[in-house]
Amino acid sequence: MQRKALDRLVSWVGLSLAAMLVVAGSLLTWAHNFVAHEVHTQLAAQQIYFPAKGSPAIAGAEFKQVRQYAGQQLTTGAQAQVYADHFIAVHLKTIGNGKTYAQLSKEAQANPTDTKLAATVNTVFKGETLRGLLLNAYAFGTMATIAGIAAIVAFAGAGLMVLLSVLGLVHGRRVPPTRAVFAEERELVGAGV
Repeated sequence: MQRKALDRLVSWVGLSLAAMLVVAGSLLTWAHNFVAHEVHTQLAAQQIYFPAKGSPAIAGAEFKQVRQYAGQQLTTGAQAQVYADHFIAVHLKTIGNGKTYAQLSKEAQANPTDTKLAATVNTVFKGETLRGLLLNAYAFGTMATIAGIAAIVAFAGAGLMVLLSVLGLVHGRRVPPTRAVFAEERELVGAGV
């Protein structure tokens, strides 16, 4: 096979791969923007705010993570995770005396006349539901971030493939038309090197 033909073939394959990476990067960018926008829009619509800086609601050591967002509106997946795991979860643990919703519900079923326990089960259920919804927003926010990183990698890969393909095409123009693919190696072997 002629070296010039191989250089052209490899270069065109590289350009085709670059085109596919650009398409992938574009789709990943769209996914990143769409998911990030939806997470922001849905969370902003709920009008959830972190307690203000210096508020006694976040004074304890267990609220250290929450204080970084003090007074801010909850609009991102990262904020949703902090609110769910470091604010709501702490309060639910206190309300339920360290017991989960399932444990409290089982107790309430065994004591159907205990209205205080029933109210606690109801509160913990609502809190765990909100917590779960916020953690879903966190998961989708994380997927948006990963899609954005993957888009950057795809575009960088496309750029590298274009560069290598152009270098291959330039090299193919410089190689004599009759040169075989491994001509230099055959000459060295024939010379006993």
